[in-house]
Amino acid sequence: MTTVGEFMTTRLVTMDGNDTLTAAAQEMRDSAIGDVVVTAGDDVVGIVTDRDITVRAVAENMDPNTTRLNQVTSKDVVTVSQYDDAVAAADLMRTYAVRRLPVIDDGKLVGLVSMGDLAVEREPQSVLADISADEPNN
Repeated sequence: MTTVGEFMTTRLVTMDGNDTLTAAAQEMRDSAIGDVVVTAGDDVVGIVTDRDITVRAVAENMDPNTTRLNQVTSKDVVTVSQYDDAVAAADLMRTYAVRRLPVIDDGKLVGLVSMGDLAVEREPQSVLADISADEPNN
């Protein structure tokens, strides 16, 4: 059995739900990532992606300088443990139509597993794996 912990990303960026979309977009740019995990203290309360900023905020004429992450975050976050089976994680992504799962152990965020991570691990010859394994082009 391949576990989530064997290939999860541990280079995480977390931000408070009261931070602005502009701050999140700048952090994503500077860190060459496409999402931030939204927290309230030590608790994971959501995920905001670059697509969320575009579709849920900018396309709805929300001001990114004043709109807070907690206004556009994907809520009801589905999480996994680093000891969970990778296939089970993929099934959760399919069931809940999500592309990322925070990895929580003992109540603390320890990683993030994405659809791309799963593709690299499970189907290394796939197009998604090739794209996911490449260096960012931004």
